[in-house]
Amino acid sequence: MAKKKTSNNGAAEPVTLKVLAAHLKLDPATVSVVLNNVPGRSIPEATRERIRSAARKFNYQPSFVARSLRNRRTMTIGILVPVLADGYHTEVMSGIGDHLLEEGYFYFIAHHRHRPDLIEQYPRMLVGRGAEGIIAIDTHLDHKLSVPAIAVAGHRRINSVTNVVLDHNIAAEMAIRHLYDLGHRAIAFMRGQPYSSDSEVRWQGIVKVARELGLPIHPELTIQLTKDLTTPELGYPVVQQLLAHHRKFTAMVCFNDMAAIGAIRALHDAQLRVPEDISIIGFDDVPQAAFQTPSLTTIRQPLHEMGKLAAQLLLERLRSPGDVPQEVAVKPRLIVRETTCPPRQVGSKESIRTRKEAVQI
Repeated sequence: MAKKKTSNNGAAEPVTLKVLAAHLKLDPATVSVVLNNVPGRSIPEATRERIRSAARKFNYQPSFVARSLRNRRTMTIGILVPVLADGYHTEVMSGIGDHLLEEGYFYFIAHHRHRPDLIEQYPRMLVGRGAEGIIAIDTHLDHKLSVPAIAVAGHRRINSVTNVVLDHNIAAEMAIRHLYDLGHRAIAFMRGQPYSSDSEVRWQGIVKVARELGLPIHPELTIQLTKDLTTPELGYPVVQQLLAHHRKFTAMVCFNDMAAIGAIRALHDAQLRVPEDISIIGFDDVPQAAFQTPSLTTIRQPLHEMGKLAAQLLLERLRSPGDVPQEVAVKPRLIVRETTCPPRQVGSKESIRTRKEAVQI
């Protein structure tokens, strides 16, 4: 009978493959084939079940390290992400994780808070721990990595890195055209944090579309996000500051949904109604957007699908190295809910202060 060895401190040591094979009176190679699900070997089902039963009985665990050395594969992927929080990053990671799970891959996640030193160090550390490839989410990579890499929301052209991106020109067209067609002309704009990968390209798309429609972008109606937050607190204070200057606007384009939810709260606290007084449009379509009151009109990024696509592309490159696509773009969708409507008919001299004051003018 196979028995677990006991170490000097009394802890039971794992049963080895050779010990398990000796107990079963089988060749170790046969036991290995069954426990590692190696295809193409004709082994009777009764023998396979006897091996599996013994492995369960003695809590046998195959040596992943030994198998990796033999196959020169770790089946492990490294994921770089700025933060571990609900919203954009979690939705993308969910898509990555679901696909890797289906394909039998394990993964490490490292979050870097946009620190350049960690963005430089972590890929090497992940590869040193066995990662065969890297998926970077909203991370500013600036040079080629030692393993195949996919950058979700990556916009820099780097040799051997494939960027999975949203078509931000179409997204800007959808957002601004929606407000324009409703009749809005005085629109406030919220710019993303400088370190966010999508901030500049999304802003360029907005500027381009606004110019084509003849909509002015006023500096006094443009607010800048700066805080490293993933909660509605991101948008709340900047909208408060905008309202304090009593600028006239009837709609706002927010950088993302979380900031939009914070903006709605700031407007509510100033006794302004959404959408009756101010229309709000977000970006991303995170799960909270549909359950916010009022539910949020937004531009949907297929975040889960983008994560899944990134994982698919990386595994394809690991299996069949060859031509590497520089960029794979996905299309956004406009999701119209309850935070946008035509502007109220008001006098040209109205300034936005409180709902009561706005109605009186």
